[in-house]
Order: sequence, then structure tokens, then C-alpha cells
Amino acid sequence: MNYRTKAEYFIQGITKGFVEASEVIAWSDVVIASAPKTEDWMIEISTCGPDDRMLVLSHLNSIKGEVDSAELAALLAAKGVS
Repeated sequence: MNYRTKAEYFIQGITKGFVEASEVIAWSDVVIASAPKTEDWMIEISTCGPDDRMLVLSHLNSIKGEVDSAELAALLAAKGVS
């Protein structure tokens, strides 16, 4: 799964209330540890606090790439969201 697709999932999750900022921060920490190259957005999200919901959303929106619609739909369906 690409970072943009996962970011879109988290954006929808935060705005619809089924994802907490702390989950996104934890994901960013894992990405930093496994990514071949650390990008600014990874560090920015990782250093946010669990109450920084709007800041996390802002950083998620900065992630470049294309959303894989099928993969996003599968992630949302797994949460019972369409």
C-alpha cells in the first residue's frame, strides 16, 4: 500500500471519527523505522501529540502520490465505512 492511500484512509478516519490522531502517529513511527528514505511529513506527524488532530490532518494532506481507490475502499469497508 502506498503512503497516499493510507493517508487518505486516515484523513477520512479522523474526520469521520473512527481513527484517533495517536493511531496515525504510531503508524508514522513504524514508517520512519522501515522507510528507505525519511520524508519531512513522516517526522512532522511523528512529533505531533495525540491531541494535535488538525495538525496531523494538515500533514496527512501534504503526502504526495496517487490514491489507490480499490485499496482505500477495502480499508474503509473493513471499518464498516463506505
